[in-house]
Amino acid sequence: MSGICEGRVVIITGAGGGLGREYALAFAAEGASVVVNDINALSAETTVDEIVSAGGKALANTSDITNYDDSLNIVKSAIETFGDLHVVVNNAGVCRDRMFASMTEEEWDQVIAVHMKGHFCISSHAVHYWRARAKEGIELSARIINTSSGAGLNGSIGQSNYAAAKGGIASLTLNQSAELGRYGITANALAPAGRTGMTEDVFADMMKKPEEGGFDYYDPANVAPLVVWLGSEQSSHITGRIFEAEGGKISIADGWRSTKPVDKHEKWEPSEIGGAIEELVAREVPAQKVYGS
Repeated sequence: MSGICEGRVVIITGAGGGLGREYALAFAAEGASVVVNDINALSAETTVDEIVSAGGKALANTSDITNYDDSLNIVKSAIETFGDLHVVVNNAGVCRDRMFASMTEEEWDQVIAVHMKGHFCISSHAVHYWRARAKEGIELSARIINTSSGAGLNGSIGQSNYAAAKGGIASLTLNQSAELGRYGITANALAPAGRTGMTEDVFADMMKKPEEGGFDYYDPANVAPLVVWLGSEQSSHITGRIFEAEGGKISIADGWRSTKPVDKHEKWEPSEIGGAIEELVAREVPAQKVYGS
């Protein structure tokens, strides 16, 4: 029995460990050929070796996702090695946590570069390839799968840079979905929770493995089935969604919505605004709290 991604070619960034590694293993198990991108060459090769030893197809790549020209090599390697490209999973990330009042410019720039620019660079090259094929009359079933975070959806104390980047990625996903559907490209994102190199120190106690066996709630492998399904042809009708996944739970982040307005039908006076705001706040549905608050 073939898997749901049989014959599909997938690029996964940050696939040398953590969530990305689990995505790579799961895609390969479902028949996909996987380009394992990671700045750590040894980690990338280790993931590839594991896939190949299980009978799958994979290629290691260490190109820099934050460098526009170099990131093109990731897309080229997929096409030259496996003959096509169907899915880009933007997973790579980095944290430089600090309270906003103490954050440095370098800490801000590093996180924005890896997350925001990294998502742009590789997706841009993939979309150029897919758009050209669509204009040739080729019917596509292409996928962009981005990585947001609960920090980006709700905010997170001590992570202003990370939250800003992840919030931007959520908005980017909405735009990509709206603009790229005409070419046969869907764009979705997920806010995953799992035990990775980025989380095991901060949430060590909460995310540790159960001591007596049983369901390992924060095993990053729990998130992989959703990502694989989103990368398959079965998900063609789903686009512009931000999914939250942890343990055995899957939910949709139900985005920003406008409340019923207070309408004066003419220009407001500054002294009148306070009363209007009180009325709006009294009937709004409160947002989820910022993490750590």
